[in-house]
Parts: sequence; C-alpha cells; structure tokens
Amino acid sequence: QVQLVESGGGLVQPGGSLRLSCEAPVNRFSLSDVNWYRQAPGQQRELVASIPNFGRKKYADSVKDRFTISRDNAKKMAYLQMNSLKPEDTAVYYCNVRYGTLNTWGQGTQVAVSS
Repeated sequence: QVQLVESGGGLVQPGGSLRLSCEAPVNRFSLSDVNWYRQAPGQQRELVASIPNFGRKKYADSVKDRFTISRDNAKKMAYLQMNSLKPEDTAVYYCNVRYGTLNTWGQGTQVAVSS
C-alpha cells in the first residue's frame, strides 16, 4: 500500500503550537476518511481526530477545542493544528487514511512538549 508521510513534529514548550502535515498520495483521497492517532511511550495508540470525506469532524475529549483537523483534497494533504500544547500531548503522531479496503499509515512524527 501507499505510504503516508507525516511531518511537522518537534519539541515545543507547554502552551505552544505545532502544525502536523500528512502527504497522502492515494487514489480517491477525496473519498477517504482521514484520521490522526498518537501513541505515547508504554501506551496504546489512540484516535485523536478524524475527518470523513463527508460529515462532521470528531475529536478526542482530551484535545477538543485545542486541536483542529483539516484536509486539502486537491493537494492530497491532511493537517493537524495543535494549540495550547500540554506535556501529556507528547507522543508519536500518525496519519491514517481509509477507503474501502485501503487502510494505510505513515511512520509517524514525534511531538514532545516540555519546558
């Protein structure tokens, strides 16, 4: 399957912001559901935000009102704007695209929130 490519991670102080990007060169991207997951050390991967091809965006309670998911179908890109970052947001963030039998992931981008 096509590999997704995430970028934009890094080290940021609490209260700071980062914008993650996901390149998704997949067919029918505009019809796909796009998700951002994260996995902190020793923890299970969790769904952070999702944006379907049509319908409402969804967010985990822990990031609601701080994170914003978006997509650009013409560029086959997805984004995760993260504001008011907290130390507990530290994790590897993964982009995921699903359509029919397609279920593809990137290798992740590290986000570290620390003073």
